[in-house]
Amino acid sequence: MTDTAPTPRRSRFWLYGPVTLLAILAAAWSGFWFYAHGRTVAEIDKALAREAGRGRTWACNNRSVGGFPFRIEVRCDSLALTSTRWGEAVRVETGPALAVGQIYSPGLVIFEARSPARVTLPEGRRLDLSWKQLDASLAWRDPQRFALVAAEPSATLTTPEQPPETWRAAALEAHLRRNPDHPAADQAVDLALSATGTVLPAIDALLGTTDAGTIDLQATLTQADAFRQGFNPDALEAWRSGNGVLDLTRLSATKGAARIDGSGQLRLDPTHQVGGDLQLAAAGIDQIGGIRVGNLLGGLGGLLGGRASTSAPPGLTPLPPVSLREGRVFLGPIRLPLKPLLPLY
Repeated sequence: MTDTAPTPRRSRFWLYGPVTLLAILAAAWSGFWFYAHGRTVAEIDKALAREAGRGRTWACNNRSVGGFPFRIEVRCDSLALTSTRWGEAVRVETGPALAVGQIYSPGLVIFEARSPARVTLPEGRRLDLSWKQLDASLAWRDPQRFALVAAEPSATLTTPEQPPETWRAAALEAHLRRNPDHPAADQAVDLALSATGTVLPAIDALLGTTDAGTIDLQATLTQADAFRQGFNPDALEAWRSGNGVLDLTRLSATKGAARIDGSGQLRLDPTHQVGGDLQLAAAGIDQIGGIRVGNLLGGLGGLLGGRASTSAPPGLTPLPPVSLREGRVFLGPIRLPLKPLLPLY
């Protein structure tokens, strides 16, 4: 006898289920991305309004926000900042700029900018900046930190009454982070700066050599919250009146055969000029500010109060204390024949 019972129909869930689930996830992710897109645009507009209220006007030419599906990208054909906090307007203009945030890494923004940039300063001064590549990152959640890396940066300062002066380097790195060890009341921020292949005319004149150099600086800045309002006279005065200090824990520089190593503290004095004291040791220096020293560094250090040789790095001779007072630079009691330091504001 033939079995005529109907064959059970197989469920097609495993055929269509994964596709349906994937479609639902894609739709949910798209919705989340567009929500994040809208929030980003709204937050940018709020930030620009806050900045305008603080005397800083940002202009992002032809702004666009994209990056679907995993990033939020904010692009500007050019970026400009105009600040009225210095009396005369200060204006910074760059080429195309890009800020990127990853959806899966909130609190971190990566920034890229194309060369060149121009800074228009008070009293007819102008600063022209260029670089081969510039990248920066900012994390505003704990730990708060900022990093900048530039390849072949160059800066040329032009003033009405003096010839242009150019600083350049083969590579530059700068890092900032909240100091986790200082008391919260210190508002301390750690800074690290390194540059290779540097050419600085002021240092060339000081040491009498045009050889390229290197710079390695590590410091801690206290009362750093004063600069939350930007870098302007109000912020600098708040930092000065709050007894802010730039504590140089390491300063190391080489230039040809010359090498300097040291530490010290800098602050702003009541005349708004940089003041402070540095303890330095050096080697391979033939002159300082036109004063021939040659092999006299050791004798000068002992005669004028340099550090004990046991505290100097190997191969370096202690220098007399270097002091900045009332815009002048002193090597022990000797005032170096350098241009006076101008008030910062």
